[in-house]
Amino acid sequence: MSKQNWGFTLIELMIVIAIVSILAAVSFGAYSSYVLKANRTDGRATLSDTAARLEKCKAIYGGYDKTNCDSVIPTKSPEELYNITENRGATTFTLTATATGRQAGDTKCATMTLTNTGLKDGTGTDKDVCW
Repeated sequence: MSKQNWGFTLIELMIVIAIVSILAAVSFGAYSSYVLKANRTDGRATLSDTAARLEKCKAIYGGYDKTNCDSVIPTKSPEELYNITENRGATTFTLTATATGRQAGDTKCATMTLTNTGLKDGTGTDKDVCW
């Protein structure tokens, strides 16, 4: 009668570990890009909400540049992934969201802008995907 060993050899274990490592590296890269893309919602929503508030201010006070409207413009998005800046006149405004913090690595969409006319734009390597 012969005795058989039931188990894995060191070579088999090393091959499995190598395959799992390669799969994990590929998956992490794809996952990271999806997270950055999903986080753009924070900037877009903040710009849209702020634009709506500015429109309300204009309707109430007669212009975007009134001091009563200063309080409706946030400096950061709710999740603090974007810094919000503004350029306002009596009849026009441009809002800009610039990626910051953990979103700063989003080179495809580094900044997003929204104007009083509804023009949506972005800057980065692929600005068409920002909105």
